[in-house]
Amino acid sequence: MRRALIGANLALLILFPIAWTAPLLKAGLLPLFGLSKISVLTGLQSLWRTDVWLAALVTLFAVVAPFVKTLGLALLHAGMLGPRAQPVLHGLGKLAMADVFLLALYIVLVKGVGVGRVETAWGLYLFTGCVLLSFAISLVKPKG
Repeated sequence: MRRALIGANLALLILFPIAWTAPLLKAGLLPLFGLSKISVLTGLQSLWRTDVWLAALVTLFAVVAPFVKTLGLALLHAGMLGPRAQPVLHGLGKLAMADVFLLALYIVLVKGVGVGRVETAWGLYLFTGCVLLSFAISLVKPKG
């Protein structure tokens, strides 16, 4: 069981960066024009140019929290981190899930307003899957 948990965490260390570069959604102003692919990284690049504080917050939610949590869980399951760290790691997971919620809310709002066109892309499912897998792994209590 311990090896499976460590293996899943190590897989997430590879899958999260892929999810950050994968297209989360395709957006365009009007149906006649092509849709631009938006990933976590391209979105962050735009935010850093326009709103540094929001960019820092989203970077924390989308990149730092899930990656640190994944590293922490791998250390926890390898016996290199004490069980007292688990609540902190669980809290980091909540931050990462907040990012997925904000993306979903953005898509619903844009579709509801009807000004532009938004389509979800495979990266949104990959990113959401990574966050949920990390959450599921964090629920497993490692045995000494």
